[in-house]
Amino acid sequence: MRILFIGDVFGRTGRDLVRQGLPVLAARYGIDAVIANVENAASGAGITRETGEALLKSGVDVMTTGNHVWDKREALSYIGVEPRLLRPLNMASAAPGRGAFVARTRDGRPIGVINLMGRVFMPPVDNPFPAAAAAVERLARECRLIVVDMHAEATAEKIAMGWYLDGRVTAVIGTHTHVQTADARVLPAGTAYITDVGMTGPHDSVIGMERAAVLDRFVTGLPIKMEPASDNPRLQAILVDADERTGLARRVERLDWSLDDMADARRAGDDAQPF
Repeated sequence: MRILFIGDVFGRTGRDLVRQGLPVLAARYGIDAVIANVENAASGAGITRETGEALLKSGVDVMTTGNHVWDKREALSYIGVEPRLLRPLNMASAAPGRGAFVARTRDGRPIGVINLMGRVFMPPVDNPFPAAAAAVERLARECRLIVVDMHAEATAEKIAMGWYLDGRVTAVIGTHTHVQTADARVLPAGTAYITDVGMTGPHDSVIGMERAAVLDRFVTGLPIKMEPASDNPRLQAILVDADERTGLARRVERLDWSLDDMADARRAGDDAQPF
């Protein structure tokens, strides 16, 4: 099975990239399942029903989030009626929604998704490590393939989760920083790993926001309002080739596509290179 995990979708620019890019990527790589972190999909902070439905319509199968999940009040009700929208599993048990889900590919094959959040330099949550272990044990009764979104600030915490779950899940994929790291690999026991998958959105920005306002904030220390940027849109993702018999990864590849890359692939009829 080929699984595409799309890095933090940022604002309208990110949503447009998903809508335009997914058909091209699906044609090139023969993608079976699509997961995307969407906590910044609505104006750069949060998720709404409208933005969530647009992403699902574009071909996203499961939507993960993180510390910005409640930035739009509408998410509190939307997450209760949309099982494909997850919030971090290790949030307080009283929080609405769920942190794990078993999706089905278009031909009915199951794939588990777990959404976790780190504790270092992040809002208070429960320990993600025992939460991950319990969720993996539970989902393993239903499916072999399990993908974990580890939404965290500290690289060490994400790397530790990768080693902790190596051999027990298909992939541990870091999100949150909006900066794609260069360490994609298959760990020794067969789990695909990357510290941060990056951002799908405007890259001539400060992690998605217009540069001028952010620079003014840093220079003056004043609470200047920030707005989503739009320049240099890029879709960043990770592609995992997984063995359905073992539930482990065989190969992993980082993707970083511009609009020009998408247009070139479309014009070429996308004679896919084997992944």
